[in-house]
Amino acid sequence: MAEKRIYLSSPTMHGEEQDFIKEAFDTNWVAPLGPNVNNFEKELAAYTGAGHAAALSAGTAAIHLALRILGIGEGDIVFAPSLTFSATCNPIVYEKATPVFIDSETDTWDMDPEALRRAFEKYPNPKAVIVVHLYGTPAKLQEIMEICREHQVPLIEDAAESLSSTYKGKHTGTFGKIGIYSFNGNKIITTSGGGMLVSEDEEITKKATFLATQARDAARYYQHSQIGYNYRMSNITAGIGRGQLLHIEEHKALKKAIYRQYKEAFADIEEIAMNPHNPDGDANCWLSCMTISRESAVSPDQVMDALAEANIESRPIWKPMHLQPVFAECDFITAHEGRDVAGDIFARGLCLPSDIKNTKADMEEIIQIVRNCFAK
Repeated sequence: MAEKRIYLSSPTMHGEEQDFIKEAFDTNWVAPLGPNVNNFEKELAAYTGAGHAAALSAGTAAIHLALRILGIGEGDIVFAPSLTFSATCNPIVYEKATPVFIDSETDTWDMDPEALRRAFEKYPNPKAVIVVHLYGTPAKLQEIMEICREHQVPLIEDAAESLSSTYKGKHTGTFGKIGIYSFNGNKIITTSGGGMLVSEDEEITKKATFLATQARDAARYYQHSQIGYNYRMSNITAGIGRGQLLHIEEHKALKKAIYRQYKEAFADIEEIAMNPHNPDGDANCWLSCMTISRESAVSPDQVMDALAEANIESRPIWKPMHLQPVFAECDFITAHEGRDVAGDIFARGLCLPSDIKNTKADMEEIIQIVRNCFAK
C-alpha cells in the first residue's frame, strides 16, 4: 500500500480563509453570528443570484427549516428522489411527514419527471417536492417545475452537491421556492460544516433565521411562541466560507477537468460509462462516477478494492432510500412497473477519486488501476 493517501474529495484551502478567521479573532467575533455570517450570506446570494440567504449549521438543517417554513407536518406526504443521501429525506421524518420516493431517469440520474407524474396520480395532494441535483448534475428542472406548477405544490431544491452548477444559465438552488446548499468537508467549497437556505422571498429567509436562533420573539426578555432550533452558522465557520467562495470557479474548473480525464481515459472500455450530464446544464462535476455494464465480469466492489489496496479512496453510489431499512415501509414510484433505475445505478456504480489536489501522477495511477481491472 502506498504511503500517500489519495482522497475522494478533501478540503482545499487557499489562505484567504485564515484572513477572515483572523479578523474574527482580532475583533472578538468568535461567538455565533457576526460580520462574516452577514457577508457570507450576501456574497453567496450575489454569486448564485438567489436573492436572499440564511447561513446555517448544515445543509440538513436548511432542508429541515424549508419543510417547517412550508408547513409540513404529521401525515403530510413529501415527494423526494430515492437516489440521494439520507440527509435529503431524514428531515421529512423529523416533522412526522411521510416520504414517497421517486425513481431516477438514465439521462441525468436525477428525479424522473415521468415517475413524478405517476406519483401525483397516486398521491394527488403532496405538500412539497424535493429535487436533488445528484453529484452536481442539474435535474430536468423545466419538466419538474411544470409538474409542480400544474399541481400547485412548492419545490425545494436540494443543491447540496451542485453549488456552481447551472441549468439553462441559471444557478441550481434558485429555481424552487426554497433552495439549499451544503458546505460539508467534501463539497466543492467547504466551511468544515455548514449550509445555506436561499430564496427569492426575503420573508422566507427571515423566517429561517428566526427559527434557527431558537425562535426567540422580539421581546426584551427571553420569550418563545414556537419551537426553534440552534441552527445558525458561526462567525468563524462563515469566515472559512468567504475565503472558499473566492475560489469556487477555480474549484469547478478543476473538477470538470477530472471528469474529462476519466471520460477520455475509459472511452475505449465498452464496459465503463461515466455518469451522464444534462445537456441543458453545466455540471460542477463534484464527484466523477462510473457504472459498469451488466454483462461485465468486473464488479464495483472489485474496482473499489483494487483502489483501496493502493491507499486510494473511492465510494459506492448512494444506496437508494427505497432500499434503506429505515424507509422500508415507504412507497417507491417508478416510471415503468418492474423497473428500478435508482437501484440499477447503485448496483453497477461507484464514485471515483475527485480531489482537485490530485497530481498528474495521482490521476495516472488511479486510471491505470481501474483499467487493469478490465484487462482481458
